[in-house]
Amino acid sequence: IGTLPILYYGNEAQKQKYIPKLASGEWKAAYCLTEPGSGSDANSGKTKAVLSEDGKHYTINGQKMWITNGGFADVMTVFAKIDKEHFTAFLVGTSIEGLVVGPEEKKMGIKGSSTTQIILENCKVPVENLLGEKGKGHKIAFNVLNIGRFKLGAGVTGAAKMALVDGIKYANERKQFNTPIAKFGAISEKIADLTAEIFASESLVYRFAGM
Repeated sequence: IGTLPILYYGNEAQKQKYIPKLASGEWKAAYCLTEPGSGSDANSGKTKAVLSEDGKHYTINGQKMWITNGGFADVMTVFAKIDKEHFTAFLVGTSIEGLVVGPEEKKMGIKGSSTTQIILENCKVPVENLLGEKGKGHKIAFNVLNIGRFKLGAGVTGAAKMALVDGIKYANERKQFNTPIAKFGAISEKIADLTAEIFASESLVYRFAGM
């Protein structure tokens, strides 16, 4: 989710600058879309970007939250509105003056993942760091999220297959009334339903991958 915006929408200079180091792991990337007042409705974000009088940089102000890799990313795709209207993506190095990384969020799980707030206070971003086209940030935001949603669906389908195998094995080993519980109608119906649903999910994953 941090690298794909550059890979899909970056110009040649941006790709040459960022992709090799992101691919090697020397740099890490983050994706800054969600704000305290906007989640799924990304276009309602309040982060703003103002072009300088000399046309050399944008000054970005705003707050992002739930940012994965926020604590250690080297570069971030930050979404902001130019002139409070044109929703646009920018590539922002985390060493830039005015970028503040918030404390790590206390989470129930996903402990291996850094999740923080990102605060931008008068961050001056060069105009060449505008990603894609002015006012077309929504295309970048949603197309990259769609890939993540697809991969998540594929991942949990694989996990469901493994869980079903373990469940069937246990149902054949566990006995009640001297009979494996897999022989009982209620259990066999659960297994049949799960098998059908997993088949449908896996078929959808392959269909979507092909498209």
